[in-house]
Amino acid sequence: MTVIIMTARLTNKVSIITGSAQGIGLATALKFAAEGAIVVVCDVKQAGIDEAVAQCRALGATTEGFVMDVTQRPMVDDVVAQILAKYGRIDVLVNNAGITQDSRLQKMTAEQFDRVIDVNLRGVFNCAQAVADSMVAQGSGVILNASSVVGLYGNFGQTNYAATKFGVIGFTKTWCRELGPKGVRINAVAPGYIGTPMAAAMPDKVLAELRAKVHLRRVGKPEEVANVYAFLASDEASYINGEVIEVSGGISL
Repeated sequence: MTVIIMTARLTNKVSIITGSAQGIGLATALKFAAEGAIVVVCDVKQAGIDEAVAQCRALGATTEGFVMDVTQRPMVDDVVAQILAKYGRIDVLVNNAGITQDSRLQKMTAEQFDRVIDVNLRGVFNCAQAVADSMVAQGSGVILNASSVVGLYGNFGQTNYAATKFGVIGFTKTWCRELGPKGVRINAVAPGYIGTPMAAAMPDKVLAELRAKVHLRRVGKPEEVANVYAFLASDEASYINGEVIEVSGGISL
């Protein structure tokens, strides 16, 4: 008789998760904690970081918390340097941090456009570049990028957001070619409409219309995206590279 021993999938994997004080990022931090990872919570507000760290530690995980603005490269480099100095490696980066500032093309301001590009695109570049050398040196690592169904199909009023999420897919495909031969896997996750604080701010009528478009007839849960991140970060996904995994309840079909 074959005996299958179940173990935590991310045991001792040093994992940096950006934008992890709320929403999908927080759900991902908690999932990684439950799966045995060493969790590095990064966000822009100390209070949210402290709460996320406490929740992760309550699950028994070794957890670090840092105030980090992904648009500020010196801050990113400092966090990476501190983690490398303490743990000697970085196994996983989840590039989750992102914002929206929606407006139709004819009304979008330069400030709205630039801010979203800076956080959602440059921030992903900053974090990935900051960890790439150490991952290549150790011959292993996983970088997971947050795209969106908007990055696959576009969306009304989201010129800036769509551009960044299409761009993140371009990053993923390119880095797969560059870093794959060095043992580093790169994948992207494209959530659909997920029940995050961002979605909660939408009017009830809009949310009802969104649910009607999803074949499961509901908005997704942050945990359902976190589960995919955890799988992709694990050795179970060791031959998945350069892919974009849609987590949308089939909204595109």
